[in-house]
Parts: sequence; C-alpha cells; structure tokens
Amino acid sequence: MLNRIMFVLCAIATGLTSAWGQESVAIGSRVELFVDSYLIDRLVGAEQRLHPPTEGETVIAFDKPWEGRFCGYVTVIKDGDTYRLYYRGNPTAGKDGSTTEVTCYAESADGIAFTKPNLGLFEVDGTRENNVILANMAPFSHNFSPFLDTRKDVPAEERFKALAGTRETGLVAFVSPDGTTWKKMREEPVITDGAFDSQNVAFWSEAEGQYVSYFRVFSDGFRSISRTTSPDFREWSKPVEMTYGDTPREHLYTNQTAPYFRAPHIYVSIAARFMPGRRIVSEEQAKALGGDVKYSGDCSDAIFMTTRGGSAYDRTFMEGYIRPGLGLNNWTSRTNYPAYGVVPASDTEMSVYVQRNYGQDSHHLQRLRLQTDGFVSINAPYEGGELVTKPFTFDGNELAINFATSAAGSVWIELQNADGSPIDGFSREDCDEIVGDEIARVVTWKGSADVSSLAGKPVRLCAVMKDADLYSIQFRAR
Repeated sequence: MLNRIMFVLCAIATGLTSAWGQESVAIGSRVELFVDSYLIDRLVGAEQRLHPPTEGETVIAFDKPWEGRFCGYVTVIKDGDTYRLYYRGNPTAGKDGSTTEVTCYAESADGIAFTKPNLGLFEVDGTRENNVILANMAPFSHNFSPFLDTRKDVPAEERFKALAGTRETGLVAFVSPDGTTWKKMREEPVITDGAFDSQNVAFWSEAEGQYVSYFRVFSDGFRSISRTTSPDFREWSKPVEMTYGDTPREHLYTNQTAPYFRAPHIYVSIAARFMPGRRIVSEEQAKALGGDVKYSGDCSDAIFMTTRGGSAYDRTFMEGYIRPGLGLNNWTSRTNYPAYGVVPASDTEMSVYVQRNYGQDSHHLQRLRLQTDGFVSINAPYEGGELVTKPFTFDGNELAINFATSAAGSVWIELQNADGSPIDGFSREDCDEIVGDEIARVVTWKGSADVSSLAGKPVRLCAVMKDADLYSIQFRAR
C-alpha cells in the first residue's frame, strides 16, 4: 500500500509542477550531482541533505624548522598515482609576504602517508636537506597556489601552473614541468585588480574552454571572492565579483573552488568561513594550549558552495560543513582552513584535507573522508519521498545511480515523458526494487537496463524513495 501511495504522489507531484513546453536540459553522459537545483523540479516528502565529511588520519605534521605554527594555504593534487601536497612554511607570524616564508612540498602514494623529500633545491636554515620548492622570493611563498593543467596539448614545461602574490605585486604566474622546479611565466603580474591576501586559485575549465581564477577581494566590509577568465593564462578578463543568492553576507577567507573530478562541469567550493572577533578561547586558555595569544580572538569553520561557471555561487546550505570539533584547539583564529583540492582515495571514497591547531606547536593537516559524490543527497525518510527532475536529454544505453538505503529502505526509478506521464516499460511499477549502498548501481525495469530508445528525447526522472539517499545519476554507454 505504501508503495502504491508513493507512486501516486510522484505522478501528482509531476502534474502539479509540469511546465508544458519547458525547455529540456542536455546532460549527455555526464555525472549529475544534486548539490544545487539544476535538475530538480520538485521534491515531495524529500529534501536536499548536506553530508559533512568524517574525521580521518593526521597526514602530516608541520614540524620542520622552516614549517611551524603558521604554515598555511595547502593544496593537494592527485597526479596519476602520486598525491602532491603544497603549503606555506612559516615558523613565525609576520607581515604577509615576509622573508621567513617558504613553499614546501610532500608526496604520498595513498593520500594518507606523506613524506617530505630532501629536494636540495634551496638552502634554508643552513641546509639544503629540505622539502622546499620556493624560497628567497618574497612575497610569493605567502600564498603560492599550484594546479595541474589538464588542457589538451599544454606544453610539457607548463604542465603545472600557479598563482602567487599580494596586493602590492598582483598575482604572478608560475610554471613547472614536474611540480617541484618552478619559474615565473613572466615578471609582470597577470591579475592586478584584487586584495589577494589569501589563497587565490586557478584551473583549466574543460566545460568553459578557458582558464578560471577565483581570488580574494573585499566587498562592503566583507572578505569576498571575484572571478576572472583567460584563454592562455597570460591575459585575463576584467574581474567580476561573485554573488551568493539571497543569503546573509559572511567573511569567506579561502574559496577553494575547483572542478569536481567526476563531474568537472560542477565546481565545488569548500571555503573557510571566518568569524572576526568571535572569541571562544580566552587568552589564558590560548597560552595553556601553547598557542600565540595574538591568534586566539576569532574562530572559523568551513562551508560548502558550488557553481557551474559564471558569477554566482549556490549557497543552498548555510550550515557549517567542517566544524571545529571537540576541545579548544580548533576554536582559535584561522584554524580549520580546508586545503585546495578534493581528491579520490578509492573507487568509493574521497579525501578532503583541513588544517588543525593553527598557531600552535601541534599544528597539522588532517584528512577527512567522504563517500564518492557524497557531498549532498536527495534524502527520503522512512515514510517515503520523491524527486521529480526537470526535463532533460541524455546519451547512452543504461542508467547508473549512486545511492544508499537502510535495510528497510528502497529506491525505484521511473522515467517519464516531458509532460510527466510514465513511459511504457519504464514506470515505477516496472522498476526492479533497488536496495543497498553502491556508487554505480545499474537500474533495471523488469530485468532490462536498456534505455537506448529514449536517448536524445526529453524525459524526466522520478525517484521514489524510502529511508534512502540518492547522490548522483549518470546515463552512460555500456
């Protein structure tokens, strides 16, 4: 009886919101996540649910003499079988771009156990036995932010690129063939209009066919973000300030905007939210922690945003994504800043990294764990719920869904015409019940997965669920 009621509700929900003649969205064979409302027409008894990552391992301690309490602005890159880790080394607090700052490098085969190679590139603290890849080049080690250039036919000597600089210098472009030996692309800055006193990131966007950079500005008294684009990483467009929908303004310290590796047309931003003057730890408590009292009067966490290009972030979720947690160590200033880069850990798990205990002798980088595609789900309770998508067209001959149910839960998928009517052979009642927890379960209707007859035609997807989460869908050719 419950299943019958849910099926009827799905049909009613579609009928209530169907826009006759509504233009369909072309999704091809790409993975589509439900991090925003791009595909969602209506939810009945279901909701978009944010899934914060769970705590993992300490992957690196900032314990070398040239590293220390004030390391910052971490980047993690998965390059083939190697995880590359970059960060600012800085044992003493000072002016942005001080001569004590260096850029450090570590690497790992699994994204968990990182080693600091003795590269011998620069002498620091009287030795070349260190993991420093940039030194004696103030102010560029302050916020050196590299990325792996995925553009087709990129010259081998420019396989890695980076931006670094302050308001005084502007952002200067760097290039590298191997990720460890770097040089300036040119002496003059490539981006000049911004505050830049943070981690300013860039990447090649396959979806937009151009380079994109997101960087720090100040707007109406708030730390904010602007965007600029470039065809060649040398000449950049006039920056445009990002918007955040109808949401309260907040200080966003780092933006960490990057294409999601399984769906690069969606840019994920796990940004540091800064709460200036919000003191949680007293000066006496900060001293007891072994921290710098100067960095104890504020607190911060991380939030989750997305964008599909253009000048607008989607802030469906205002809640904290990475919280400071138990104890006082991460309730001081400028801790909990996420690294730039969400990387795969396995076929079923992703890694996010966050700085912990900033300004303290125990300063370190922690890995956080997340199910593949698991940022946001369409969640239905035990009583049941439904998702109805907007009309879309797809390529391929089968549908795979990333989902999870309880032992009592279920998912059924119905494919509909654009007007909301069930398509013969693909109705809810034809669908074979889906139970479990899988990254790519192929949906079948009476034992058949073949949806090739619908490829290229406008359809809707209606997901009928009970005690279940739906993270993503993908039509594909097999």
